[in-house]
Amino acid sequence: MSGVIAILGGLGAAVMWATSTLSTSRSSKLVPPASVLACVMLVGTVITAPIALASGAPEGLGDQLGWLAVSGLANLSGLFLAYTSLRTGKVGVVAPITSAQGGFAAIIAVIAGERIAAGSGVMLGVIAVGVALASLSRTAQQAPVEHELRGAVFAAAAAVLFGLGLYAAGRLSSELPVAWILFVPRSLGVLVVTVPMALAGRIRMTRRALPFVLLSGACEIVGLASFTLGARDGIAVAAIIGSQFAALAAVIAYFMFGERLRRVQIAGVVAILVGVAVLTGLQA
Repeated sequence: MSGVIAILGGLGAAVMWATSTLSTSRSSKLVPPASVLACVMLVGTVITAPIALASGAPEGLGDQLGWLAVSGLANLSGLFLAYTSLRTGKVGVVAPITSAQGGFAAIIAVIAGERIAAGSGVMLGVIAVGVALASLSRTAQQAPVEHELRGAVFAAAAAVLFGLGLYAAGRLSSELPVAWILFVPRSLGVLVVTVPMALAGRIRMTRRALPFVLLSGACEIVGLASFTLGARDGIAVAAIIGSQFAALAAVIAYFMFGERLRRVQIAGVVAILVGVAVLTGLQA
């Protein structure tokens, strides 16, 4: 079953991150991205704190503070850039670009010496291409380039930071309990963003935006937990499979918002399904 856990963990992360992306695309247009980030950090801390603290501080926690800081700061910065890009750009542009986070994490993992099954690299490439194709929306192609440039730049920067954060979380997955891998970075976010903004009275929230923010915060945590569990079996595979969130967001948008899937998107979905099926067999 080696490798299958990585695939399942990545799939769970993809579903949660797709939901979070769709939710954030709404909330970030209703309130400032910084306010969304501050509240998402708070939601994550509230969810993870009881679990982490109840289990007690694990051995070796002090030795991993560096990677925990990398995970927290990379994720924090990446989320801010992603939320900003969703405010200024369209989901059809932002989602596929940020989904490159899995590719960056996989590249880092391979450079660091992680081995994957023979042929898996080709399938990871097929899945990555499928993600890009399935995430192309008609509105993204019709929108003026100048209107999308800022969102695309922010999304690209977010993808790099997310990739670094995913790799850090993957390294920590074999050293610390999942609850602590999630709790410490989120509490860092609360100290760096939420508390200062609250004291300065800069957090803006509306009744309409609040449900979306709460959903985003919960899905980010569950998605990262799923990825972390999968990363114990393989960082590269879990990261690439997790990047399917962009394609899933396009499918969910079709059913929820009536957005049509184009032929190129259908081709992307088929490529993803074939890639996942073959990859599962290779890793098993």
